[in-house]
Amino acid sequence: MFQQHKNKSDIKYQILVSVIGLLLVFVLTVFPPTVTGDFPWRKTVIGVIFSIFCVLGILAVFSSNQCGKIINLKKKTVGSDSAKLVSHGTSTVLQGHHPTCGMFDAHIFRIKDKTWCAACIGLLIGGLLALAGASVYFFGGWHVAEHSSLMILLGTVGVSFGLFQFKFKNLIRLFMNVIFVLGTLFILIGVDELVRSLFFDLFVFSLIVFWLFTRISLSQWDHEVICSGCETENCSFRE
Repeated sequence: MFQQHKNKSDIKYQILVSVIGLLLVFVLTVFPPTVTGDFPWRKTVIGVIFSIFCVLGILAVFSSNQCGKIINLKKKTVGSDSAKLVSHGTSTVLQGHHPTCGMFDAHIFRIKDKTWCAACIGLLIGGLLALAGASVYFFGGWHVAEHSSLMILLGTVGVSFGLFQFKFKNLIRLFMNVIFVLGTLFILIGVDELVRSLFFDLFVFSLIVFWLFTRISLSQWDHEVICSGCETENCSFRE
């Protein structure tokens, strides 16, 4: 069943809070607070938390059940192939986590005879790169003190574009999801290097989690808008 899980006021609220969070991060860049008594295991703690977050995100991409929940689609497995799921009666299947009705062509890309979800692959690539980057910075002794402000600004741009990745198509959508994940890492590294505070690191991490759920909500809303405009009769995804 296709649920109207988010109304416009919910979406506007999440966007507003996300924008306020990005502005607060920008303020930290321009006016970094003076913090005394740095926690000695700060980088290790934040590195472990962010790395676990990346791993969970990567595992979610490989889980067809989780992807189905993200786009709120009712699914029915056909045989042993969980990538193809019945919709619109028996004539249409899901490929790349999207129905093959033609309404979601901007959400997928094809390589030979394989169909892939652009957003999921983008999040997967971004998650792997962010995990590698977090390992180098938090556990490998990589210092970016002279570039911390630049990293925060680049990260802010990346998150901003990533939140509205649904406005883009195919491989560009994939790239926007990659820079969304990398943007969160850049912001976290930049703030950690600039402020050197466990409290502010945890604050930024909480914003990252909120940005992710906002991005998911926007994607869900986009799917609902697409399906609400579909004229296909007896569609199991809209029932």
